[in-house]
Amino acid sequence: MYARIIGTGSYLPERVLTNDELAQQVDTSDDWITTRTGIKQRHIAAEGETSSDLALQASRAALQAAGVAPEDLDLIIVATTSPDMVFPSTACILQDKLGIHGCPAFDVQAVCAGFVYALATADQFVRSGMARTALVVGSEVFSRLLDWNDRGTCVLFGDGAGAVVLRQDVVPGIIGADLHADGRSRHLLNVPARIERGVILGNPYLYMDGQAVFKFATTALAEAAEAVLKKHGLTKSDIDWLVPHQANLRIIEMTARKLGLPMERVVVTLAQHGNTSAASIPLALDTAVRDGRVQPGDTLMLEGIGGGFAWGSVLLRWI
Repeated sequence: MYARIIGTGSYLPERVLTNDELAQQVDTSDDWITTRTGIKQRHIAAEGETSSDLALQASRAALQAAGVAPEDLDLIIVATTSPDMVFPSTACILQDKLGIHGCPAFDVQAVCAGFVYALATADQFVRSGMARTALVVGSEVFSRLLDWNDRGTCVLFGDGAGAVVLRQDVVPGIIGADLHADGRSRHLLNVPARIERGVILGNPYLYMDGQAVFKFATTALAEAAEAVLKKHGLTKSDIDWLVPHQANLRIIEMTARKLGLPMERVVVTLAQHGNTSAASIPLALDTAVRDGRVQPGDTLMLEGIGGGFAWGSVLLRWI
């Protein structure tokens, strides 16, 4: 048996923060941000709006698109770096908000690679028969991890959620995945704080060595894509759509170039969404599905990289 995506959904918070607005808060400009990142705006969660709130809206949209009732789900996985609380998991909270109880529900934490990790995990549950219908969500309120006085990081990120529904099928939808991690690079991108005896120890804000991340990402993403193609006897020319993590336009362009893909075959939502971490890939996928770019029979390459480093790709056929 195989797993295939039968519905997608997404949600963006109401508040939009433009580059011009940011320029009134920190020493930056629309031109500076756009030239270096490709970002024009990002969405910011409202006060009290949590990852599970965003995930709920995206999940409802995906379930509706799939024609699936919440009670039909037998697995929920949420990829997030900004959970509602230390525990229980955001997936358990989402399960309750969906009005269902009993099925396995857990979080995956691989930062910006979280959705590909979660999707690959759900695929194995479905293939093995442990689940028949699965909900996979990437949801982030990443804005709460930012130092809004640091122009090098606060201009990059936004909040949002994206979701997909997987169902067991005799026809392969998800073809395969290629996942990796290397903890030796954990110092290059992190939020190193922890809670100990009621006190936050360490820096609670995101730190990033931008140049080092860029250098690693442009090589690792292309290699992960090529690896999963090779595993399944396909080539770069078989890719119809690249759906990458939306981190930086230069990284996306370089990865596409290494895969021999024109930018017309790459789904880019970065300008409107910013970097939404684990939510960026399902947000981009939902956009391309709903505007009609992705058609039955298309072969899609999803790929992401995040702190850890953790990175990977998922190859699938849209049915």
